[in-house]
Amino acid sequence: MKMKKVILSCLMLMGVLSASAQEQKGTTEYVFQPHWYIQLQGGAQYTIGETKFSKLISPNVQAAVGYQFSKAIGARLAFNAWQGRGGYQEAITDFAGDCDYKYTYFAPGIDLTFDLSNIIAGFNPNRVVSFGAFIGGGLNFRSKAPDEVKAVQSKINTHVAGRSWTPMPDDYMDAATLLFGQLGLTMDIKVTDAVKIGLEASGNLLGDKYNFKKAGNPDSYINLLAGVKIALGPTYTTKFIPAPEPEIKYVEKIVEKIVEAPCPEPVIEPMRRDVFFLINKTNIRESEEQKVKDIVDYMRANQTAKVQVTGYADAGTGNDKINDRLAAQRADAVVKMLTQKYGIAADRISYDSKGARVQPFADNDSNRVSICIAEVQK
Repeated sequence: MKMKKVILSCLMLMGVLSASAQEQKGTTEYVFQPHWYIQLQGGAQYTIGETKFSKLISPNVQAAVGYQFSKAIGARLAFNAWQGRGGYQEAITDFAGDCDYKYTYFAPGIDLTFDLSNIIAGFNPNRVVSFGAFIGGGLNFRSKAPDEVKAVQSKINTHVAGRSWTPMPDDYMDAATLLFGQLGLTMDIKVTDAVKIGLEASGNLLGDKYNFKKAGNPDSYINLLAGVKIALGPTYTTKFIPAPEPEIKYVEKIVEKIVEAPCPEPVIEPMRRDVFFLINKTNIRESEEQKVKDIVDYMRANQTAKVQVTGYADAGTGNDKINDRLAAQRADAVVKMLTQKYGIAADRISYDSKGARVQPFADNDSNRVSICIAEVQK
């Protein structure tokens, strides 16, 4: 009976020591970061008119700089330019001759942008395809009419003279500055955290003078663009949220006088701590330094203990050359903190790095880590 009580007491002691050495667990949360970005796009414009569809398609380009204020809303300054097309209906070309023409324009504008994917499904920087919308407006600086347009309009004015039709005003042939409004949709495909390939479609409404014809209603055109969007700076950070520590219940037992055998020495379990890093970073954050201090406390309490430090990088970004360097520097950062800041002897530390060839965690971002395992040597 006495022997059973002795063994029970020793098992309770070992259980308490084991519980104190368990790995810290928790979840990683993504935090949106406001950021600037640039866009370069090219595509086609369809100017709505009276002639054949194929004769109203022209090239255009767009450059933009924008700022994403939140995960849902941003703004951009865009410069759209190049070419518009126009033509006349058959009723006019019958007496004035065929005339399909092109002209140039420059249209700076300001848009309010909306990330529909984040609004509907929540912020997720690992999303491959995301959708958005924008609304805005600006000024369209349209060039003067080509000579062939002026010639056709002169024939039209002569043809309609003395009838109920109104001749074309001369100022419709001059260069013009027109207000425009636009509404559009976007689709972005993630390449890296900083680079996305984007598609954009927009409808634009502007003054009646745009295509050099007086119709008594606004003119319009449709832009279809494709290009690249580059973020200038980080778009998000990660935050580790530790899981609540389990409650340890202590049970008091009264042990009678022990005479049969001494209590065996308690078994000291190894300690593991995972020091996580941000993308492309090798410095140890304040929130992660406590894990290094846990290793230090373990080493000081157990003078025969040694620690193995292994650095890793995530396979989802970079390449082998970059990831090998990051993994080695992450392991080195932990070793330097142990030796230089906390005075742990170098001969008690061994270290290695695996690059991105070994992924200890299923979650890609968790593999930006140095895994530290301290263990008492026999």
